[in-house]
Amino acid sequence: MQSSDQLQTLLHSVNRKSYPAYKSLRGAYQFDRYILSIDHVQGDPFASPSHISVKLTHRDTGFPAEYYKGTLTRITLGDFLNRQFEQQISRYTFRAKGSGKSGLISVSHCGQEVLARTACEVTEKGITARFFIGFPANGRTINSPELEKIFFDFLPVCIHKAFFYRNLDAGRLKQAIELAEDQEYIRKELHRRSLAAFINDGAILPRESGISSRPMKDSVPFVSPEHLRISLDLPHKGTITGMGIPCGITLIVGGGYHGKSTLLNALELGVYNHISGDGREYVITDDSALKLRSEDGRFIKDVDISLFINDLPNKKDTRCFSTEDASGSTSQAAGIIEGMEAGSKVFLLDEDTSATNFMVRDSFMQRVICREKEPITPFLECARDLYEKAGISTVLVAGSSGAFFHIADTVIQMDNYRPVDITAATHKLCSEYPLSAAEPPSFHMPDSHRIMTKAKAAPSRHGRPGQPERLKTKVHGKDSFSLGKTEVDLRYIEQLTDSEQTASLALLLKYAIEHLIDGKHTLPEIVAYLDTQLHKQGLAFFSEGNYIPCGYAMPRIQEIYSCFNRYRRP
Repeated sequence: MQSSDQLQTLLHSVNRKSYPAYKSLRGAYQFDRYILSIDHVQGDPFASPSHISVKLTHRDTGFPAEYYKGTLTRITLGDFLNRQFEQQISRYTFRAKGSGKSGLISVSHCGQEVLARTACEVTEKGITARFFIGFPANGRTINSPELEKIFFDFLPVCIHKAFFYRNLDAGRLKQAIELAEDQEYIRKELHRRSLAAFINDGAILPRESGISSRPMKDSVPFVSPEHLRISLDLPHKGTITGMGIPCGITLIVGGGYHGKSTLLNALELGVYNHISGDGREYVITDDSALKLRSEDGRFIKDVDISLFINDLPNKKDTRCFSTEDASGSTSQAAGIIEGMEAGSKVFLLDEDTSATNFMVRDSFMQRVICREKEPITPFLECARDLYEKAGISTVLVAGSSGAFFHIADTVIQMDNYRPVDITAATHKLCSEYPLSAAEPPSFHMPDSHRIMTKAKAAPSRHGRPGQPERLKTKVHGKDSFSLGKTEVDLRYIEQLTDSEQTASLALLLKYAIEHLIDGKHTLPEIVAYLDTQLHKQGLAFFSEGNYIPCGYAMPRIQEIYSCFNRYRRP
């Protein structure tokens, strides 16, 4: 390791040279109470910025030991510090001048959810912050005095203000840690009390706008109905009350624009912890919950959808069903089976984004088209068995079909964003509007046996004959990424909340293709291996060469399954 003085000497030596001379700066340098590493140097001032990391010890930073003793507190501390660091560097970005990305200083931007990120990783040994700097140049000629400003004037101020306990608001940090521990407590209480979700009284569920996840100002606070209200004694906040949604089948109904989908959106993101001030801090959903919808045109490979679809006119085997272009009903059936495979114990559905013919068939339609002529067993007829025989609860938003009242254990009406428990009233009405007798096929657990395969080796212009072309990943925001020449569409994976999770999924799929997919291992075996490695290695799994880059966040196992299921393979 070299000293900061040696870095300064190197900067002077490369000034006014051609841009590639910056690569001689790669390495680690000891600064005052931290180590600065130049991990990757960009090729020119217009390319993606250089990768920088800073390492600090707990002895120097002075954080209380209990803040990094466990996984939960380490993730929360890392999230808090990353937000502080982003605030600091935003004051200095582009203050060093030059062409292209010269002077850019950036770090991962955190949303309302708390995620484990490579941008700030806390271990038992210390803290590592990772970020990007655009090395300054005039044209393609090095302007090292401007980079010297960044390294020796700007960064030391940012680092000491963001990563040293004595310089932070200790009260806010303590509040963040205690909030995370209270949220974890509620998650454990869900299992103990047989609840699918919890929404606290006073929660603010509406968001600022369709493109903002911040809470809406002057919105109606959540007030739980009396019959569903429960109390929780949290370790730090004390007693809170709210609506507990029991396991089973829960129906959310109400007029248009009264808050049905708003409640469901809060529940689908309740699988993540949220920061203080979000309004949904104590909206907690079973962490395996999966939002499902229809996806016309979806790719499906070797899925046993026979629980819902049988006896197709073309005699296609639905116990091992594949298609390049699924219909809405077929895609939703596959999504449910894939969710069961991923271990989800709660399904979240909205009638508006579901295939109508998959969800329900009314009495008149059953009279016109007899069961023998209809290959689809509607979800209405399977939801009860999903809960009683597979232990999977359903939370369903419905606005047009009254048939779902007959299978619901709990019915919640949203009235101007306030929930009303109408379970008893609707059960009484059900006797006046009976459903036609239905005899669905007997329930059986799906038995998909999906061996993952990959494309045949294609000649490469840069490699040996017969070797596949080196796969490159490119992330297109939160909704998709490309892997080689294949596009993976994740638009309908609605619980993906950050483009850095998408970037992680791209790397996981790339790793699986290059190292795990061999025509022998099943998809669950491959995903289970990746999930185990992520828990063992943490964010180190995303290392590139000898360093871990900024720009990756941890996805859930449900999203890993969802991504792999949408990868179009032979």
